[in-house]
Amino acid sequence: MGVPAIRVQDLKYTFPDGTTALQGVSFTVEAGERVAVTGPNGAGKSTLLTLLNGLLAADGAVEIFGVPVIPANLPEIRRRVGLVFQDPDDQLFCPTIFDDIAFGPLNMGLEPVEVRGRVAKALAQVGLSGFEKRSAFHLSGGEKKRVSLATVLSMDVEILAMDEPSSNLDPRSRRLLIHWLRECDKTQIIATHDLDLAYELTRRTLILHGGKIVADGPTAEILTDQALLETHDLELPYQIQK
Repeated sequence: MGVPAIRVQDLKYTFPDGTTALQGVSFTVEAGERVAVTGPNGAGKSTLLTLLNGLLAADGAVEIFGVPVIPANLPEIRRRVGLVFQDPDDQLFCPTIFDDIAFGPLNMGLEPVEVRGRVAKALAQVGLSGFEKRSAFHLSGGEKKRVSLATVLSMDVEILAMDEPSSNLDPRSRRLLIHWLRECDKTQIIATHDLDLAYELTRRTLILHGGKIVADGPTAEILTDQALLETHDLELPYQIQK
């Protein structure tokens, strides 16, 4: 199948206070796959996503399309992996939406005319054309989530790493997000407690618990196994319970 989009080998991470976040995590994600990562609070999901982007340093190995995630390669890694934080306010910090979305392309050294084109295209992709002059402070939670996505799409990334993308969304915004992610052809790794989203959107699910992968398989099998889910402090998706 060629070089995997993501290869993680024996990944270990301990916070400065001594708390262990990841304990020997290994998996691969093929190009074009859409994979859910779920588990209880404190399982290591958010930490795992930040390591894919090189925001933290850890023991073990991470490769993005065969390129090791090491300090010398971080500019390339961050052009290929777009990390969307759980809280959009951690991602949106500029005076206008245009400035937020243009930030990445400008730092890539692109010409202003190309940057403007990328901003317009990214906003169109998330259904927010014409929002360039608006401020993120005046947007709804759903709109902020979509602008956060646009900030990484403007960099033409190959992998979307999303932390709880559906949290705090109203039903309409959540439905629009699912539709957009389903139509998006980029490799996606989605850390989420929203098991209905995972069941509807992904074909493969990993369960993290205690910093370890305790299950990895087809979503239709993992998320319908009530005993497995309850063992790891999770519940069946609502649509399965019905």
